This record gives sequence, structure tokens and C-alpha cells, in this order.
Amino acid sequence: MNSERSQAYTRVVKAVDDMSGSKLHPGEQDTIRHAADALIFCENLQTDPSAEEALADVYELADKLVEADRISHDGAQKLLTDLESCGPFSRAA
Repeated sequence: MNSERSQAYTRVVKAVDDMSGSKLHPGEQDTIRHAADALIFCENLQTDPSAEEALADVYELADKLVEADRISHDGAQKLLTDLESCGPFSRAA
């Protein structure tokens, strides 16, 4: 874990807190928090299928939330970007 990942985790937690009740149901909040927790402690997605599955669950959830007009496409994209930033993804271009 590094400071960039830690800051991303903080942004995800804040976003979930901000959307709780009005935009996210408790189970949906848990799905996002579970993924953030899994990713923050993950060293390699290829060797951590539970973190990879948790991230996939949030991709699916984000699609459903956008389709139901519960969050905007841009809002979902920001959440996913912050969530991905919790993980061990390469920053090299």
C-alpha cells in the first residue's frame, strides 16, 4: 500500500458515505466497501481472485445504478476510477 492508494480509499469511503441512503442501498454500500477493502490490501490481482471478483461486482453495480438513473455516468466513472486507484494497478503508460 502507498499514499496514493490510501488517498483513493479515503475518496471511495467518502463517496459511499455521501451517497448512502439517497442513492445507495445498504447492500450496495457494502459491495463497494468490500471491493475497496479487498483492493487496498491486494498486491496482485492475478493472484487474488477475491479482489478481482469484488471489483467486477462494483463494475456491474455501477452499470445498474447508471441504467436506473440513480447516479450519473460521470459519477459512476469517478467512483470506479477511485476504486481502481485503491488497487495495485500499474501507473506506467
